[in-house]
Amino acid sequence: MNWIRSIFRKSEAILEKNIRLPIASKLILSFLSIIVISSLIFTLLGAQIISSLVKSEAEDRVRNDLNTARMIYTDTLSNIQDKAEFTAVRTFLADILNGDVNQTYVDELRNFKVKEGLDILTITDDKGVVVLRINNPESSGDDQSHQALVNAVLKTKQPVARTVILPAEEIALESRALSYRAYFEFVDTPLARPRPETEQTAGMVLMSAVPVFDKDEKLIGVVYAGVLLNHDYTIVDEVKQTVFQGVVYKDKDIGTATIFQDDVRISTNVYGEDGERAVGTRVAKDVYEQVVVKGEQYLGRAYVVNNWYIAAYEPIRGYNGDILGILYVGILEQKYTDIKNQTMQAFLVITFVGVVISIFIALYISRRISKSVGTLAKASKQLAGGNLETRVARTSNDELGDLADNFNFMANALRERDDKLKEYAKKKIMESERLALIGQLSANVAHELNNPLQGIVTYSNLLLEGEACNEETRSSAEKIAIQANRCRDIIRGLLDFSRHRNPDKTLCSVNNLLRRCVSLVDRQTIFHNIEIVMNLDESDPLVVVDPSQVERVFLNLIINAADAMDNNGTLTLITGQDQAMKCVEIKVRDTGHGISEENMEKIFDPFFTTKETGHGVGLGLAISFGIVNEHNGAITVESESGKGTTFTVSFPLGRMNHDG
Repeated sequence: MNWIRSIFRKSEAILEKNIRLPIASKLILSFLSIIVISSLIFTLLGAQIISSLVKSEAEDRVRNDLNTARMIYTDTLSNIQDKAEFTAVRTFLADILNGDVNQTYVDELRNFKVKEGLDILTITDDKGVVVLRINNPESSGDDQSHQALVNAVLKTKQPVARTVILPAEEIALESRALSYRAYFEFVDTPLARPRPETEQTAGMVLMSAVPVFDKDEKLIGVVYAGVLLNHDYTIVDEVKQTVFQGVVYKDKDIGTATIFQDDVRISTNVYGEDGERAVGTRVAKDVYEQVVVKGEQYLGRAYVVNNWYIAAYEPIRGYNGDILGILYVGILEQKYTDIKNQTMQAFLVITFVGVVISIFIALYISRRISKSVGTLAKASKQLAGGNLETRVARTSNDELGDLADNFNFMANALRERDDKLKEYAKKKIMESERLALIGQLSANVAHELNNPLQGIVTYSNLLLEGEACNEETRSSAEKIAIQANRCRDIIRGLLDFSRHRNPDKTLCSVNNLLRRCVSLVDRQTIFHNIEIVMNLDESDPLVVVDPSQVERVFLNLIINAADAMDNNGTLTLITGQDQAMKCVEIKVRDTGHGISEENMEKIFDPFFTTKETGHGVGLGLAISFGIVNEHNGAITVESESGKGTTFTVSFPLGRMNHDG
């Protein structure tokens, strides 16, 4: 069935590629394709099945007809034996065998032969020498002990009946009329095997030989009787009448029967083109090879003289089992061909009606489906256009009904989500405005506080440098300086966070930026007990960034990692390329205490910090996040509490933009 799937796929591909059809048309075309293909398949299968059934029925019938013909043939042979036995028990046969061949006996036997339809009635002595031939009383004294049936009776003293072939000289001894009947000139027959002979003189005889006993049960002679089948149509016509009852189909006999001597028709009711019985014609070569040469029954289609028949042939065997001829019955093939054709026509009409009904059903179903699908498509278009109030009525209790329910559920969900998004957007806008206001306020406050703080820092440092400062005053001055410096750092962070500056991008080596950052911090106290491992990409990937801003990001991540490890652990810096994403990745991995799940979503929020008071204001990661976004990059974090944290920064591979 792969070729059917291939047709469907190709048709669907062509339709989808070249023609835009409504779903109703596609459904109708699909239904029609299925109906037409299935109808063709069923028609072909139906034709084969019908042909097979008709052929099987014809062959079964002709096989039964052959059985009937065989019974008639053997019954005829049995009747000949009965007549021979009836002759053998006549009391005057002893007189004839003793030499008293009186005319009265001859006349009685001749009348009996004629009445019983015998062609041959002959008496021999106990040596097989002919004593009396009823057909030709003057012809006697010849030895018939060589004749198979006579010889069998002389040996077994039992009656026997078989088909025999009598040569022309023995038939001539019986009578000249029988010699004329036995003679055939071969008639040229289509499909017959080639033969050098052109005529046949021997005759096929149904013969029975029975023993003659005296009153003391001593064998004193043999009686043999027979019927010459050549030009005798009694058996074939009885078969025709019994089996086919003379039925005619289109001016032709529906059934025929034939007796062949070797391959020559010697008794038949098959007629030739001239309207005469087709005696002298011969059997087809393939039938001869099957029946006579191989000795097997032939059943099937065969060409008989001038028509095709469903035929059955079987060999006719002699006393020793040798094949002497063929018994045939056949039914005119034309009748069964017409039956098959009429059945096929009826089948096609039924199929056509079924196809028409199926088409109307397909149209009805496709329109119902397409109507529901069209409603859903229209509603989907309205929903895509922003009409979130669109709904579809459920019109069927099937998948389309479920689809309508799911569409309505989706529309409700979209409306609810739209409402939430609007509320969220409104909230974010308000937060953005508040943050902008806070940022502006922070910048203004920072500017206003920066100058007084600068003075406090300066004078506190001068106090610490003065020699007249006692210990108590020095302690207070140190606290003032520390807190003033802290305030200055907070103000600087606020200014950096609120101030927007476009990056000054240039083509840089990521590896060099990382090495520079490490050189700035590796001698600081917090890194004394930290092992820094650098696993840098040897291809030295390049990125287009602002070096100073990106260094600030890297420094912030490196210092945060050192703080997370409490100044003791391993810091791993990794660079590499993701060819699929066409970007450079920089990983900063520590072995610190990690970040808890509840803090993971807040680490990039401004002013969020997990450090102790006085060790950070929570602006470092927020500023780093902004810098990375300004460079069209991304920053992500992976962490497991107690095992460490990995920050991943990615930038597009080096390519200068028009504004860079």
